[in-house]
Parts: sequence; C-alpha cells; structure tokens
Amino acid sequence: MTAVTESPQAPPAVRAAVVPEDLASRPSLRETVDQTLAMAWRATKKMRRNPEQFFDVTIQPLLFTAMFAYIFGGAISGSVKDYLPLIIPGILAQTALTTCMAMGTQLREDMDKGVFDRFRSLPIARIAPLAGPALADVIRYTIAATLTILVGIAMGYRPGGGVLGTLGGWLLTIVAAWSLAWIFTWLGTVARSAQAVQGISMMIMFPLTFLSNAFVPAESLPGWLEAFVKVNPVSHVVTACRDLINEGQVTAEVGWALLGCAAVVAIFAPLAVRSYSRKL
Repeated sequence: MTAVTESPQAPPAVRAAVVPEDLASRPSLRETVDQTLAMAWRATKKMRRNPEQFFDVTIQPLLFTAMFAYIFGGAISGSVKDYLPLIIPGILAQTALTTCMAMGTQLREDMDKGVFDRFRSLPIARIAPLAGPALADVIRYTIAATLTILVGIAMGYRPGGGVLGTLGGWLLTIVAAWSLAWIFTWLGTVARSAQAVQGISMMIMFPLTFLSNAFVPAESLPGWLEAFVKVNPVSHVVTACRDLINEGQVTAEVGWALLGCAAVVAIFAPLAVRSYSRKL
C-alpha cells in the first residue's frame, strides 16, 4: 500500500483518505444512544429467559421489610407501627444497594463466557455494552422499590408525604441504585472472576448499609460511629427518602443525595469504560 503524505496543496479527496480510520468510524451521539438501547433490549431478553434473576428483587424486599420491622420495631421505636417510618426508607436504600450488586457479577460472567469478545468486531461505542445492561437493570430496581413500599403499606405504614412524596422517594431510590451500579460495573471489569466480584461487592455493601442510619437513628450510636454514619453516602440517601416519603419535603439532603449519585457516575462510568476497553 502506497503511503499518502498530506499537504496543504493536496485535493480534498486525498486529505480525507489520510484521516485516521478509528476517528472516522467513531460512533456519533445518536448512534451511541441507539446502540445502548439495543444492548438494553438484549439484557431484557436475558431477563425474560432467566426469571430467576428476579428472585432477589421480589423475595428480598418482602423478607427484609417484615424481618427487620418485627424484630427491631418494639426495641427501637416501641412498636412496629412507629418503626415503619424509620425502617421503610432504610430498606429502600438497602434494597437499592443489594440489587445493583448483581450488575458487576453478571458482567464478569458474560466476559468470562466470551460474550464480549463478539463485540470486538462490531463498530459500536465502547460504553454501549456497559450502559445497556445498566439501563435494563432499572426494571429490577423499580420492582424492588415498589414491592418495599407496598409491603410497608400492607403492614400499616402510611407515608406522611402523600403520593407525590412517595413517588419522589421511590424515584430517588431507583436513581441511587442505577448510580451505585457503576461501582460494581467497574469491579466487574477489573476483577478476575465472578466470585471475586461478588466477594468484593459484599465487603462494600455491608459497611455502607449497616453502618448507616437505615435501621437506627444516628444519634443513638457512639460518637466515633455517628461521625462515620453522617458522612456515609447511604445515610444521605436514607435521610432524603425519609424527608420525601414521611414529610413530602425536598430538603438539602435530597440535593446532597443527587449530587453524590452524579459524582459516582462521573467517577466510575469513565473508569468502567476505560477498563473495559483495555480488555478488548
């Protein structure tokens, strides 16, 4: 192949011939969106063919809501009914964190099976195979958040924030779950096995969930632990959900929670794409 040297005197056709191939074939924003939606549709088809993927988002909210409410309700708030306004937003945050953990494990399993090797020959955006499943997983987060609220209502919980406040807390939970999923997506691209992803995810999930104000008021904890709980991002999400669902107020905690979600996406989405690109 004869090399072509670009010069100011070269005709337009010749100058176009020396444009780097990867730059010329880079997907546009519209193509990236379409490819992401196609990957999301692929993920939803996998969900329909493997309904066991919904076990954690259907059984876990029912089990955790009833278990924590009846075990700790009398000891912490005096009765289960008085404990529900405290525990339901906490279970929402816990459900969001535990359900989005599966994102990294499933991603690592697909990479180990060679599914992502097929994407090497496709002229698609690097973020599409990652953002597509993350978008499809919103279905799972929606089911988990909805069931948690419905179980609480069935147990006697009456949200003081009304319909709008409840919808606001429900939506915030889904946004938080989608944002946190990028952390586990990044783990799925750097860990060596699905078992490693699951183990690391559990090490992240337990401290963030149980060392928060999800189950007990932060004021009842020792000083050193209370300081950690107050800076825990899960605590901000829980407090924001309580302000929305119990009081129907958009407080500063809602802003801090959304800001934290945006920061997580801004940090871990590029890291996940960069690590994924290195695997190709």
